[in-house]
Amino acid sequence: MDITKTIQELKKRSDFTNNVGMILIHNGVVRHWSRQDRSEVTAIEVRPDLTKIESLRQEYLKQPGIFEILVEAKSGRLLPGDDLLFIIVAGDIRENIKPVLAALLDRIKSEAVYKKEIFAA
Repeated sequence: MDITKTIQELKKRSDFTNNVGMILIHNGVVRHWSRQDRSEVTAIEVRPDLTKIESLRQEYLKQPGIFEILVEAKSGRLLPGDDLLFIIVAGDIRENIKPVLAALLDRIKSEAVYKKEIFAA
């Protein structure tokens, strides 16, 4: 996802200025170490459930103040430093936007993205 281009496209929508005062972005990146014990990770195999992600996106779009949510989840074998997950939440005020991004991110990670870390030999 080209974040700059995506935001420019959002801003072209006729209803943008009447509905958006904040855009929050999550750009998840593959770490070089495991969350469990900080072992060196050389790659990950990732498989997103795109149907579940879309279902979650639709659910959170109904929250007060939310104008748009865009999600891009990568799949396949990824290396440390590679982009893994993009989430863009646009809406009216931070009190509405911040909790939606946090909750959606947590649910996507726990319910819709399956990954296997590959460790150094």
